[in-house]
Amino acid sequence: MVSARPHDQLRRWLIEDGDLSPAELVERLRSSAPGTSAADAGRRVQQTLERIDGFGALTPLLASEEVNDICINGPGEVLVDVEGAWHSSGITLTEVDLDLLVERLLAPSGRRLDRLHPTVDARLADGSRLHVAISPVAPQGPLVTIRRFPRRVIELERFGDAATARRLRAALADRLNIVVSGATGAGKTSLISALVDELPADERLVVIEDTAELQLNSMSAVRLEAQPALGELHQPVTLRDLVRNALRMRPDRMVVGEVRGPEALDLLVALNSGHRGALATCHGIGGGAVLDRLAVLAQLDSTAAPSAIEAMIHSGVDLVAHVSREGPDRMVTFLDISDWNGS
Repeated sequence: MVSARPHDQLRRWLIEDGDLSPAELVERLRSSAPGTSAADAGRRVQQTLERIDGFGALTPLLASEEVNDICINGPGEVLVDVEGAWHSSGITLTEVDLDLLVERLLAPSGRRLDRLHPTVDARLADGSRLHVAISPVAPQGPLVTIRRFPRRVIELERFGDAATARRLRAALADRLNIVVSGATGAGKTSLISALVDELPADERLVVIEDTAELQLNSMSAVRLEAQPALGELHQPVTLRDLVRNALRMRPDRMVVGEVRGPEALDLLVALNSGHRGALATCHGIGGGAVLDRLAVLAQLDSTAAPSAIEAMIHSGVDLVAHVSREGPDRMVTFLDISDWNGS
């Protein structure tokens, strides 16, 4: 076996001569450590290059089509969600490895992470959603959660039987306003992506998200993404701001990803202003529960009467598609607005 020192030697060679190819590095390493096999030297070179340019041990996990989520609970074992169940990835990170990994994951976003700002949300280049928490809110060490999204859209038939797919397509054709609900990881974003993929290519979509996640194949789709405050002179751009702006962009349909705050009121106002065929997602344990939650969220920072908000939900929302998941299987159940009695 090659000792741990070749990593340092490889780094020095790359600093001295950045044009060295992986094959040349392998040969240099084998020459400097007689008895080293080509396979072992190749593995060391790959690990070193990943530490410098990539995401180290996480690189194969981020490339895998089977991994849905990656969780790192401080230094130690890395866990992955595959087909709705948690498994060991077989990868263990040291404290140094983890600190370096967090730095690289966040570098492209420019997001701030320190004791005054101990949590951060960002997006990786492949569209994966990243959340990091550090001390003091995470005393055991950096907590890293990466939510990955399929690179290809899942067909509607994967969310139930043929009748479910037909009903969803009919709801799109009838330009119903649809709220997609479900628990974390149930498949809300995947279902919205599948619905968007069914829409005519000539429809102008305005997609509003806290962190861009949806797969958009339509050339007429435009994306708006909320932004955090950047220092004292730059105010945040919230989902609420974006929902209001979207109405000025002449959308044929509006898609709002993850309603979780007072923007619920602005969404309801938009749904009651003649914009048909909108799609939105919201956490909830069931169709009725998510409408109850929308009513509560719409009252945050608002003086609107509860009865007025309930009336806007009844007139603005047509259908709730609730996604649940058991292992790899997803299932959609429906609630018509006429079956909701209010919160």
